Amino acid sequence: MAYRARLKEFDDVLSQDVINLKTLKTISFYGIPDDHGLRSLCWRLLLNYLPVERISWSSFLVEKRNLYKQLIDEMVVMPGSKESNGDVTCEDHPLSMNPDSQWQTFFKDNEVLLQIDKDVRRLCPDISFFQQPTDFPCTKIVDNKEDVRLHIRVQRSVLKSANVERKGLGITKIALMTKKANEDYAPMDAGKEAHWEVVERILFLYAKLNPGQSYVQGMNEIVGPIYHAFACDPDISFREHAEADCFFCFTNLMSEIRDFFIKSLDETDHGINKIMNTMLSQLKLYDLDVWLKLQQLDLKPQYYSFRWITLLLSQEFPLPDVLRIWDSLFSDEKRFEFLINVCCAMIIILRDRLLQGDFPSNIKLLQSFPPMDVQIILSKAMELSKIKH
Repeated sequence: MAYRARLKEFDDVLSQDVINLKTLKTISFYGIPDDHGLRSLCWRLLLNYLPVERISWSSFLVEKRNLYKQLIDEMVVMPGSKESNGDVTCEDHPLSMNPDSQWQTFFKDNEVLLQIDKDVRRLCPDISFFQQPTDFPCTKIVDNKEDVRLHIRVQRSVLKSANVERKGLGITKIALMTKKANEDYAPMDAGKEAHWEVVERILFLYAKLNPGQSYVQGMNEIVGPIYHAFACDPDISFREHAEADCFFCFTNLMSEIRDFFIKSLDETDHGINKIMNTMLSQLKLYDLDVWLKLQQLDLKPQYYSFRWITLLLSQEFPLPDVLRIWDSLFSDEKRFEFLINVCCAMIIILRDRLLQGDFPSNIKLLQSFPPMDVQIILSKAMELSKIKH
């Protein structure tokens, strides 16, 4: 009965002519039910994609989805494919030194694409979803006689992988992986696309449209859960457009956390170091003994919480738990203040082991957070959030 009451709460809010975002955030903070595609719809609202006026949804979605198709037409193409009547000197060509040459752009794009391709092939290796074919492949891509699929571009490229990985603090999770987990996802046959190929296209378009930031390793871990939620929507009218809607929601989310991915901004008020220091200050307030132990061991937050914060905990928990955590993060009125409380809760829950451990055991514990019921962590984080600073 309690679950039915929760469903009714969401139905009541989402059926209004004008969605009350504050009310939606209040009820979503405690978890969005998996039924009826509620998470998919709520996230579109919480990530400031869908307008609050229901009457405008239809026209808005048509406009955005058409725009996305236009982006694919303009950016996921092979330059130099236009006919030149046999005279390559009068058209753009690969040896052109012109900085405006489409081929120059093409080669630069491929440097970024190589890293994206490498990362998306390893997305969520513990589940098979991203290896499976989508029911809605992009026909303009898979039916193109020129074969403009992005992973084909990677195979054809002879360029070396670009140096786009965030260096120094390390995003990649330090964990032993099985051989199966390390195997690359295989591409689909002609006419089909795997979900990871769709995610690859989303990230490539984002990098193209944001040249100042481009793609940074770890963004694949941010887009993955959003796309999964949208591509699993039971409502076929929404599921069919999971790619386009995910692109715009991911773009909106990145506009809030993009500073985490820009190394030159690490020391600014919105940079990752400031956030990690805030987390450490909160921990000192919540549990002085644990804070002192970490200080004594010189176990800096950069060693573990850089990845926690930058990737919104997407690599610390199984995907279903990540979806539940993100319900609360996206519903946080002061995004991403609650994320700091979740990080503190994770540390405090391990306090007994941390207080007894040395540097090697503690850093291993924090870098590979032990499996547990995610609700225990969220409940502790909610308890911490009520403590006055």
